[in-house]
Amino acid sequence: MEFALYLLLGACAGVLAGLFGVGGGIIIVPVLVFSFTLQGFDASVLTHLAVGTSLATIVFTSINAVLEHHRKGAVQWPIFAWMTLGILIGAGIGAKTASLIQGPLLQKIIGVFALVIAAQMALDLKPKASRGIPGKPALVGAGGVIGWASAIFGIGGGSLTVPFLTWRSLPMQQAVATSSACGLPIAVASALSFMLLGWNEAHLPAHSLGYVYLPALVGIAVTSMFFARFGARLAHKLSPRLLKRLFAALLFCVGLSFLI
Repeated sequence: MEFALYLLLGACAGVLAGLFGVGGGIIIVPVLVFSFTLQGFDASVLTHLAVGTSLATIVFTSINAVLEHHRKGAVQWPIFAWMTLGILIGAGIGAKTASLIQGPLLQKIIGVFALVIAAQMALDLKPKASRGIPGKPALVGAGGVIGWASAIFGIGGGSLTVPFLTWRSLPMQQAVATSSACGLPIAVASALSFMLLGWNEAHLPAHSLGYVYLPALVGIAVTSMFFARFGARLAHKLSPRLLKRLFAALLFCVGLSFLI
């Protein structure tokens, strides 16, 4: 039954990754926390296990979403390259930061973040394109901050990267596509960091590689790889306004449940 849930979660995460460039982690982490709690995993490790597993699944989600966006010529590879330099450093520091935060507090932090993203999506708040694309040092710095925050929240960084790039005057479709590309190094660096940081943790369940739970990783990856391309196609054809508001309502409920 749990594996069926992971398959369904992967399908939803894949569509979200391709459609919004958000990597799916913003919904994967809360669902995994609830699932791991029901399975009786140790409370001291389950939140970190959910974050680490979410980041590992985003590796697979990002690959397929990026391939579809690249096929349409929307990924801005020079921007991606310079941001990735900062992302690799920031993601490692972010994973270490998360490992130092106790599980219950980390859940509340994620809950607040979910509420902020819910409000942004529901109100369709977007920064106005007020500046041009920054220079290489600024891109590296922005990548570092985004990588750090993404590792803590277990996300691919799209909810941070897309607003940043649109603020710097990149068209929305290119911002989403480039954000999807940036999600790959975020996920790889963060997931590897969570594996290493949790390697000697005594309270992890069986079939774990550090803070990555393999059954959930496999189940989510199987369906997310297919549905990410489907979501990317939708991003180039449909207006996501209604979907964003429905997704915002779900995030709002999730955020509240983490804080209550």
